[in-house]
Amino acid sequence: MTSHQTSGLIGAGFGVFFVQANAGALPQAVAVPLRLLAISAFVWLFIALRRSRVPAAAGDGPAPRRFGRGYLLVVAAEVVVVAAGLFVINRLLHVPRATVGWIALIVGLHFFGLAALWRMPSLRLLAAAMSACGAAGLVLAACGCSAAVIAAVAGIAPGALLLGSVWWSLRTAARPAGSPARSQH
Repeated sequence: MTSHQTSGLIGAGFGVFFVQANAGALPQAVAVPLRLLAISAFVWLFIALRRSRVPAAAGDGPAPRRFGRGYLLVVAAEVVVVAAGLFVINRLLHVPRATVGWIALIVGLHFFGLAALWRMPSLRLLAAAMSACGAAGLVLAACGCSAAVIAAVAGIAPGALLLGSVWWSLRTAARPAGSPARSQH
């Protein structure tokens, strides 16, 4: 498996995890179809990634090693910050509904680091969108909103963003260099 395929599989895996972990806060009539849709999307992406032979879009200069020391440092920092925040949120502030927002915020922010490390500016859009979902989830939790609303904004939406970004990376990687995007008309 190439590093592009591996990173896509990791992204899709976390996307389906976000949906699965947060759908339980929604009514069952909504949660079940969302879970099935997320699993279907993951399976489709897994197959598409395994079949893909196209590396990620190249930036300027040689391609950086995706899963080297820099990646491990970004992920280690992410884990430490998530754990510290969860401790504060749950043990000191006693606002467990804010956990999903915190996790989405930090996962989103870690994509800024990966965008720089991997020289993939396109990841900044995912980073900004996921961070915004996480921040909105924190605000909603602070305002006392329901777990379902927080889960939809800070859990389901980031999961969909992750799955969608993997799909988009496959779609753009398959396009020949210099060719315009297909029209949606």
